[in-house]
Amino acid sequence: MLLHVVPLDAWSAGPGLPYAPPSLAAEGFVHCSPDETTALAIADAHYRGVPGPLLVLVIDETRLSGEVRWEGSKDALFPHVYGPIERAAVTGVLEVRRDGDGRARELTPWA
Repeated sequence: MLLHVVPLDAWSAGPGLPYAPPSLAAEGFVHCSPDETTALAIADAHYRGVPGPLLVLVIDETRLSGEVRWEGSKDALFPHVYGPIERAAVTGVLEVRRDGDGRARELTPWA
């Protein structure tokens, strides 16, 4: 399973279409995380100031039409999806719980 951090507003836009964040057009891939710890670190580092609910998509990579490549340095590899995220590939959605300062603290089921 792959994890992808996304603001609720971005995930909710175009519910009948595959999810295609700005990074897909700009960089050619969708950034993902290999585990919950990394997803929380990404949420904390890059989304602390983003208002509203912050979600983590749980993605079954076998259901993706795009290629998944593990890239980075020898110290840290991250999964990158070279194509949009089909909604049928999303098997779960978690919510990032943040503290009063906006720091990501834990992932909980999103209702």
